[in-house]
Amino acid sequence: MAMRWYVVHAYSQYENSVMKALKERIARAGLQDQFGEILVPTEEVVEIKDGVKRKTERKFFPGYVLVQMEMNEDTWHLVKATPKVMGFIGGTADKPAPISDKEAEKILNRVTESVEKPRPKTLFEPGEAVRVKEGPFADFNGVVEEVNYDKNRLRVAVLIFGRSTPVELEFSQVEKS
Repeated sequence: MAMRWYVVHAYSQYENSVMKALKERIARAGLQDQFGEILVPTEEVVEIKDGVKRKTERKFFPGYVLVQMEMNEDTWHLVKATPKVMGFIGGTADKPAPISDKEAEKILNRVTESVEKPRPKTLFEPGEAVRVKEGPFADFNGVVEEVNYDKNRLRVAVLIFGRSTPVELEFSQVEKS
């Protein structure tokens, strides 16, 4: 039987401790051949505070741990009996369903992409209303026209003297209104 990816529901904020506990329990039970990877899906995000770029990790599925395993009685009980685990997602309570290989691949790609190219913490979309919080246009309201995630900049249409004027701003200079 091949290993498949299963989604385990854990207490929120305890995903990493569940992952660590699972690895320890697997080693203690000697079931390493029936388990593959165990991971908490996270991505790196960039936020700019006080003009300093900071990279932080953010869970993009809070409360969930992905476990690659062969499903049988022993492995099911080992995972279910782990502290702070509420159960499996999908299928029935006694026979959980694995996620599709396509879904697993999508999640794993997102994890590896975020390491290579971190995403900004705040995402902006064209047409969204924002307020300028610093710079020469502080306290002006505007509408996002264009977003450039590579340069962490956006073009905002700001009303100055009754006319819409496009202004180039950094992500840190605006906030969503």
